Amino acid sequence: MNTRFSTSISTSTSTHASRSPGGRRDDRKHIPKADRKGLYQRAIRASFTKLNPRVAVRNPVMFVVWLGTIVTLLVTLNPNLFGTVQAEIGKQRLLNGIITCILFFTVLFANFAEAVAEGRGKAQADALRSTRSDMVARQLLPDGRIQEINSTELRRGDQVKVIVGDMIPADGEVIQGIGSVDESAITGESAPVLKQTGTDIASSVTGGTRLLSDELIVRITADPGQGFIDRMIALVEGAERTKTPNEIALTVLLAVLTQVFLIVVATTPAISGYIAGFLDHAVGAAAGNSLRAGTSIAILISLLVALIPTTIGGLLSAIGIAGMDRVAQFNVIATSGRAVEACGDVNTLVLDKTGTITLGNRLADEFIPVNGHSVQEVAHVCLAASVFDETPEGRSIVQLAQKLGAKFDLDESAEGIEFSARTRMSGTDLNGQEFRKGAVDAIKGFVRSRGGQVPTTLDEAYEQVSRMGGTPLAVCQGNEIYGVIYLKDIVKPGLRERFDQLRRMGVKTIMLTGDNRITASVIAKEAGVDDFIAEATPEDKIDVIRSEQAQGKLVAMTGDGTNDAPALAQANVGLAMNSGTQAAKEAANMVDLDSDPTKLIDLVTIGKQLLITRGALTTFSVANDIAKYFAIIPTIFAAAGIGALNIMELKSAQSAIVSALIYNALIIPVLIPLALRGVQFRPLTADQLLQRNILIYGLGGIIAPFIAIKAIDLVLPLS
Repeated sequence: MNTRFSTSISTSTSTHASRSPGGRRDDRKHIPKADRKGLYQRAIRASFTKLNPRVAVRNPVMFVVWLGTIVTLLVTLNPNLFGTVQAEIGKQRLLNGIITCILFFTVLFANFAEAVAEGRGKAQADALRSTRSDMVARQLLPDGRIQEINSTELRRGDQVKVIVGDMIPADGEVIQGIGSVDESAITGESAPVLKQTGTDIASSVTGGTRLLSDELIVRITADPGQGFIDRMIALVEGAERTKTPNEIALTVLLAVLTQVFLIVVATTPAISGYIAGFLDHAVGAAAGNSLRAGTSIAILISLLVALIPTTIGGLLSAIGIAGMDRVAQFNVIATSGRAVEACGDVNTLVLDKTGTITLGNRLADEFIPVNGHSVQEVAHVCLAASVFDETPEGRSIVQLAQKLGAKFDLDESAEGIEFSARTRMSGTDLNGQEFRKGAVDAIKGFVRSRGGQVPTTLDEAYEQVSRMGGTPLAVCQGNEIYGVIYLKDIVKPGLRERFDQLRRMGVKTIMLTGDNRITASVIAKEAGVDDFIAEATPEDKIDVIRSEQAQGKLVAMTGDGTNDAPALAQANVGLAMNSGTQAAKEAANMVDLDSDPTKLIDLVTIGKQLLITRGALTTFSVANDIAKYFAIIPTIFAAAGIGALNIMELKSAQSAIVSALIYNALIIPVLIPLALRGVQFRPLTADQLLQRNILIYGLGGIIAPFIAIKAIDLVLPLS
């Protein structure tokens, strides 16, 4: 039986009616207009700050454009700086100045894209920081006295007393008391969460939340600056953002391409000089001089900028930051960009049944008598065994028994027997009578230990409930089994469609449950998962993860308890519930503030959207370069009479260069919204995505520049 059966505290779970599958919370979807204005103002200022060479050098492609801007600025001031130019000084200075301005805005727009992405995270960090203000904490001293100190002076292991209305000063765990905690400042959910000692899940508290009732004694589990909110602030601000492996690989590729094109452009003067010398003899000095004039330093830099992949180079960081921001807007904090990206590469999803695939609160639906007993007799024993059980399942058993007319009188001698993972049953002792309910095997063992016999009809009732997809609990009084309780599991609506989408993307789903194999198979079939493991133990979770990883797959799973921590650490993507234990949150690389286990399915979608967006814009960028080649390369040779190369029929070399560079600069801000929002996600296979990218972004990336450059050339006054 799943150990969730008798957890004595029911933590608040978020309602997600306002969130569509794969979408985000409606209340976080749009930044208010006033905030957007401030965001863009800060981004503009940051765009200039990022011109600092120590910052600019982090992006190899745009750093080359940055250096090119400096060089063209120098030749604008002195056109003869790198040698005597053949063209008129005034015209050459004007052309160089125009090129300098365009290159400058190209760098500025790339900085703006990154700054906007970072600014969205900083806005969220400011809201979080407001919950982390210094406060007075009531520290408990070893002699029992209370000392008021600043919360920043608390250290791991210190104990503090929190009373009604107090902010919890730091991350910790409840070691005494019970109370309701308002976590809305972190989770955005208004429903308070019950916290108390002695429970695995509900004892963890977060600094910056407020106690609404009673009082708690909390043991601090984090040193100053290392709490959960501190880590959240650093992550959403991007202060600790490191490039992911795929991003690093793409950056290296772009840097290598830039170096290759740099070599090509650097050797162009020698090639054009050789051709010019040939033209001097074959055609005439005028043709040779025209070609030499066409290969000025500004032209060469323009050629280089046209060749290198500036579009994806300018947007790459923004795409990665925006991916983490989308996760944060979904109320999940990722400990690194690597975790977000790994979601997109996940091959296997390991999910708990209870609370993830099913609604979690199993309800008593029927009492099935065995051993010749009546339904009323079974109801009486079920009521007696459940009067001390405060779980939703226990309360539903009491309600069903009372509905059937059962009554049970308690007196001071009655004692509740709590559920434990070892015994797998709970119940009541009263005047020498023992009432128990629990896993069928556990009740069998209990009855036999009291000298009783197990009726053959018990297994029939057990299989009957299992075939219906429910959880069977046996109930007994002393050494006699009375019947089976049918706890009904309800599969969450829409999950089958979600799993079908994952399957189309090549993601395998595995359900873990403590239920028997018959029940597990029914639920697995109804939910549409690919595989399941019944009667699972914490060790089984690690085994299934390692088995999948041994096949070269990336595995994701959710968890909330201390016993989930090893598996969360083993998984490539571990999503811990915010309502879970500190051990689970530290082992995972993602924390869900809403404590919704099904969100892992959405995170896979977000991760894949990040990869799809990066791939689509990379395809568009490479395709863009093809069109720019046709705009600029012919201008080097057109003056020498090779006009056939000018297939776009641009007015002149100067107009072609400026038109291509203007398009090159403007396409970056045009694509910023797409980079931040992400390409629309569709559940397709890798081959289908590649075909779609080539047809839409590849073909579009070729056609758009031809049209735009030609249009710009027509309106430019250059000739």
